[in-house]
Amino acid sequence: MLKKLTLATLLALSPLAQAEVVDDPAMTEPEITITHDGDNTYYEYTVNGQLKEIKVVPKGGKPYYLVPAQGSQKLIRVEESQLLIPKWVIFRW
Repeated sequence: MLKKLTLATLLALSPLAQAEVVDDPAMTEPEITITHDGDNTYYEYTVNGQLKEIKVVPKGGKPYYLVPAQGSQKLIRVEESQLLIPKWVIFRW
């Protein structure tokens, strides 16, 4: 009887021993800072204090992104975002 009780206890506690600690999702979500300069609007995306990209939305024209180049302080212009952020368009007019 003691063996069955011990086995039942071990089986009941085994999922708790294998549980993973999930990182705080707030730490991986980008922080967005919006600034306006003349006819342009800038959306700066930072994750854990590091600049990941800047979305530039001109008053007249198509938005584009500035992404830091690897190994330098320069920014490279790209047409699509490099971040995996949900970007659903519900309405467009």
